[in-house]
Amino acid sequence: MKDPIKHFGFDPANYKWLYIGLAINILGFLLMIGGGSDDPKVFKEDELFSDVRITLAPMLIVLGYIVIFYAIMKRNKNDQSEA
Repeated sequence: MKDPIKHFGFDPANYKWLYIGLAINILGFLLMIGGGSDDPKVFKEDELFSDVRITLAPMLIVLGYIVIFYAIMKRNKNDQSEA
């Protein structure tokens, strides 16, 4: 008969990876903000379609979600030795 689960949740390493993933996600979303104009007759194409906003920011967001997924799925060292 198996022992009952003694600990349920993340260990400090999981939280560290989770916070790193959240920081990467927030950075990606912050880089995507902006590009608007106060004057409706002015269209700033260079700001709206910049390389940072179109390529770098979405890559950071996806990378952040990958790191968060890793943080959730990462097993504790103690659990690996018992399995």
